Formats: sequence, C-alpha cells, structure tokens
Amino acid sequence: MNTDTIILGLVQGFTEFLPVSSSGHLALAKIFLGMEMPPLNYDLVLHVSTTLATIIFFFPDICSLFVEWCKGFGGGAARSKPGWSIGWAVALGTCVTGAIGMSIKDFSEAASLNSLIVGICLLITGVMLLLSRYIRGGGDKVTLKNGLIVGVIQGIAVMPGISRSGSTIIAGLASGLSKEEAFRFSFLLSIPAIIGATCVQALEFGGWDSFVSTLPEGWLVGAVCSFASGLLSLFLLKRLVIASKWWYFGVYCLAVGGLSVILTCMGGW
Repeated sequence: MNTDTIILGLVQGFTEFLPVSSSGHLALAKIFLGMEMPPLNYDLVLHVSTTLATIIFFFPDICSLFVEWCKGFGGGAARSKPGWSIGWAVALGTCVTGAIGMSIKDFSEAASLNSLIVGICLLITGVMLLLSRYIRGGGDKVTLKNGLIVGVIQGIAVMPGISRSGSTIIAGLASGLSKEEAFRFSFLLSIPAIIGATCVQALEFGGWDSFVSTLPEGWLVGAVCSFASGLLSLFLLKRLVIASKWWYFGVYCLAVGGLSVILTCMGGW
C-alpha cells in the first residue's frame, strides 16, 4: 500500500474545505520541501471525492432546491420559493467563475511555482479571515447579486493561496447573507465549478483506460480518505462559521504566508 496516496487523500479532504487554501499548501510543499505532487489523474480523483462529500452533506438541500427551481419554470407562486432564486444565482455564479478562472488559469499555474506569490496570497487570505469577525452578515435571501459577487470571488480564488471556501463565505456575508446561508451558498456554488474544472482536465487524458492505468497504487483508499476527511471538515467548518470562530484560521494563514515570504526573500526561491 502506497502511504503517500493515503496522506495526500487526507490532506486534500481537510484543506479543500477549511479556509487555508489546499492549492497554496501543495504549492509550498512542492517548492520548499521538494514534495512530489500526485499525478494529475489522482488529483482529479481526490477532487471528485471531496465534491461527492459536498453533495452528500448538502443532499437534502440540493434535492429540495432543485425541485423548487424546476417548478419555477411553470410560473406562479413557485417562483417565490428559495430554489428559484438560488438556482439562477448558482447558474450565474458558475458562468462568472468559469470565465474568470479560465482567463487567469495560465497565470495561476505559473504562480503556483512562485513561493512569494503564494505567500502573499496566503497573507491576503489571513487578513480576510481576520476581518470577517467584523462582518455581521444579514438575513437576505440569495439573489442574482449574490451569485455575481460570490462567483467573481470564486473565480479569483483559483490563485494558489487564496482560500475558495473562506473568500466565498466572506463574500456572501458581505453581500447580505446570513452565516448559514453564506456557508450553504458557498458550497452549492462550488459543486458545478469543481465538476466543470475536473471534466476539462480529464479530457486531456484521452480515454478511460489511460486514465485508470496510470493511477498510483492505493488510489481507491486515498479517495475514501479524502471523502471521509472532507465530510468531517465540512461539519467542523459549519460549526466554526456559525460560532464566528473560523477567523482563527486567519492567524494560521498569516503565519504560513509570512514565513513563505521571509524564506523566499532569504533563500531566493
């Protein structure tokens, strides 16, 4: 059994949802520690696993909101249900995320090789998380405005070091959503974005056989670990967001980001 696949699965699951930027941590591990990154197809498997954890966590919401959205096409009172507005907000946010993400994709990939940029992005994440203590949120229902704002932030969050979960929840709070609604909308919006990005990358392999045959030993166990740790981190993050204690991660991001910047300036990475 390849223990690296299990460790990577656990790390992916925890850091994918906690507001510390999994891409930033992987980039720094590769730069400073010389850690060998997983092959792209295994990385895709881990992303599918964490996305599945998101779907399971929000499954009742997804089902009820989707039904309400579909009924909304019939007009009438159905369009006053939350599912109608949330459905269109997710659609708009996904389109915006895709447009921004694709436009800066090459830059973000190059940035992942630069520890100074990653460190600065982690510092930005840390500052955002600390400032979130002073954002009270509101009680507004999800609208197209929220979809646009959170979608823009999610697109920018492809940069390594910018936490997707942290930045989008903060954007939701700042745009008037309650803590619970900002948390839910952040992850509902992540599902089509992650699935879309995964499908785009998977097309590069040119076939299922070549995709599976090059997966590392123990990939299935790693995927299960990623799913389980991801589900656990979702429960943890929800409790922290509602309790307004998730800003603690901001201190951590400032420490890691600051250390990255200092080491880069000293060592020339």
